[in-house]
Amino acid sequence: MNDSLEQQLDSYNPVERQQALLALCRQVESGKITLPAPGTDVNLHAHTFFSYNAYGYSPSKYAWLARKAGLAVAGIVDFDVLDALEEFLEAGRLVGLKTCVSLESRVFVPEFATRVINSPGEPGVAYHMGVGFTSAVQHPFLTEMRASAGQRTREMLARVNAFMRPVELDYEKDVVPLTPKGNATERHLCAAFERKAAQVFPDAARRAAYWQEKLGDSPAAGAKLQNLIRAKTMKKGGVGYVQPGKGSFPLMADMNRFVLQSGAIPTLAWLDGTADGEKSREELFATAIATGAAALNIIPDRNYTPGVKDQKLKNLYAVIEMAEKHHFPIVVGTEMNSPGNKFVDSFGTAELAPLVPAFLRGAHIIYGHSVLQRQSGLGYLSPWAKEAFATVMARNEFFERLGRELKPAIEDHLRGLTAKATPDQILTKIH
Repeated sequence: MNDSLEQQLDSYNPVERQQALLALCRQVESGKITLPAPGTDVNLHAHTFFSYNAYGYSPSKYAWLARKAGLAVAGIVDFDVLDALEEFLEAGRLVGLKTCVSLESRVFVPEFATRVINSPGEPGVAYHMGVGFTSAVQHPFLTEMRASAGQRTREMLARVNAFMRPVELDYEKDVVPLTPKGNATERHLCAAFERKAAQVFPDAARRAAYWQEKLGDSPAAGAKLQNLIRAKTMKKGGVGYVQPGKGSFPLMADMNRFVLQSGAIPTLAWLDGTADGEKSREELFATAIATGAAALNIIPDRNYTPGVKDQKLKNLYAVIEMAEKHHFPIVVGTEMNSPGNKFVDSFGTAELAPLVPAFLRGAHIIYGHSVLQRQSGLGYLSPWAKEAFATVMARNEFFERLGRELKPAIEDHLRGLTAKATPDQILTKIH
């Protein structure tokens, strides 16, 4: 029964998802399901099926699984859309999970126009984020992000289709149905090409020969094949790839402005420190800070190999040192937008264990911000916060404590506070 309800959580029908989650919550209340106490693991960077989740997870499904796993804080992030926001925050409230919502996109950074930052092979282009969104109210910038992303995907498909013949995709019939609200990505195209090839070439040997001809290899179905399709046709050197530059994506400053107007936190995204742009850490932080960035996102798995002390690991510790120098909350997670991605990072490894306190501190800060911003508009970068705290360190201490001590069941105790409220008065509301 539980397996059936959990499967229903991934339905494209929002009513069915809600019914399944409520049914699971009733089983928790009746004692049929026992959930663990929250621990110290966090994942604040999980994509949902509103952009691309390799396991098909809806916002409700991820919230439920995160609560079952005992995560201290869980967060979602989708490319170019906030479609999952309301569902995820409500699901977190229902299951007793501390939550936050982020947005990811690509931007252009003029100061780094000749240097690769975190988008391989693309000078000046950077993956960039806003963290701690609390409302999905449509903003012209967000509307344009969605439209531009959709147009890029359609144009890429046209180029790749010409190369993949006789395996060709119909965007509306083969791609759009793979995501609930039409926000198709490169990864959806890869999954669709794998499916279409199986239809065009039902014979496995003939299909393998086709992939060998088109891609130079014929790995088994699934992650290896989809990643190869993406690498060979959609990334640099592929038939579908067009080198981006100034004008291809919004400026980082413009995205940061939108994030700030939305009450969220502009967030610098870190890859692994090996590209020229990321080697200039101080300059990169200064450039981002100048337009409002105040947090750092890291995907730990890209920064170390268990048991290996190499340059990437040194870079990881160096960027965390830089973040702490600037008092940036650190956001971490595992993405889950590629088959094989972990549900949660291996925080017990020798490489990550010393960093867990910083990761947990960042997660609590973002959760505290998210609730206070949603309930009263008094978030981390609000005018109230800038007035109430003399230093960023003091602000971090308050939001960390708020996020650590607040329980999801009483988030509405912070509703309706005004800018006259003091930090101590706010904390009394949750005890």
